[in-house]
Amino acid sequence: MRYYSVKNLAKLAGVSVRTLHHYDKLGLLKPSIRTEARYRMYGPEELIRLQQILFYKELDFSLEEILQVLKDPDFNLLTALESHKQALQARQDRLATLLVTIDKTISTLKGERTMLTNDELYEGFPKGEEYRQEAIAKYGAQTVEESETKLRQMGKAGFEQLKADQLDIAQKLVGLMQMDPTSGPVQQQIARHYQNIRGFWGESVCKEKNMAEAYKGLAKLYVDDPRFTSQNGQENPAYAQFLSKAMTYFADTQISQ
Repeated sequence: MRYYSVKNLAKLAGVSVRTLHHYDKLGLLKPSIRTEARYRMYGPEELIRLQQILFYKELDFSLEEILQVLKDPDFNLLTALESHKQALQARQDRLATLLVTIDKTISTLKGERTMLTNDELYEGFPKGEEYRQEAIAKYGAQTVEESETKLRQMGKAGFEQLKADQLDIAQKLVGLMQMDPTSGPVQQQIARHYQNIRGFWGESVCKEKNMAEAYKGLAKLYVDDPRFTSQNGQENPAYAQFLSKAMTYFADTQISQ
């Protein structure tokens, strides 16, 4: 079995020696053994754990959040790796979307674009105009138009940021799928998801709703209509179930309507 010194591991993983010392101090990555001279030595298990830490950092988790995830008794390495793969694919999609956003912003600053069209408002939703008509049938034309007006008032930059946040939240939730939907790290992201949904709906619309019931209704929709949680064009029923359970718990415990 091969062991690595802190210097060799730092070089292998592309991190600093100081970083590994910091992880040790936090209890995030302890060396496998210490020599009589008190040198830190890391074995295969520590290499895998460091890989997990770096994956979660790539998904913008804080060190405290990573520690919570890795300490979870239900943590499963294989499940985590599958979640990381999905999350990284989601990040790839997010970066592609951000590149399009930059192009749109450049056009706006050049005075070439002035209005958010319906196609732009519903970009990313299943069959944009079809989704709009479904929303009108379910919520009424006035509610939908009020939401659209609110989004247009945000301007292109604000609207694109709202969509970027949406993608970032989904990416992080995919990375947490191996955890209990009611756990702290998951619920922190669900709180962001709830605020993001309010941003899309508009506060004037939200004030008229029982938001606890409305949010649980959305959670049920995610399960009933797989179009809304598909990733890279592929349905992901496990993610839909995970998200729905997390949202329902949040609605029951955190939304006071």
